[in-house]
Amino acid sequence: MIDVYQRASRFTELKPYCAHARDDDYMEVTEWHNGEGYDVLINGQGGDQRFSLTHGQLECLTVLLNYREKE
Repeated sequence: MIDVYQRASRFTELKPYCAHARDDDYMEVTEWHNGEGYDVLINGQGGDQRFSLTHGQLECLTVLLNYREKE
């Protein structure tokens, strides 16, 4: 049995977001079929980088990126 899925995917060029990006560098994020996370593809100067995140991992990453130590 073969299952065929249509998954939500978003794509953008990196140049508007990254000063180090080349004209043909891009990022694509695809939601998992079960809705529990994302596959991320970054095509840049170092070649392709691929990784996956669950919603919880993405939330934790967002918290860490936005963390500001209280003075």
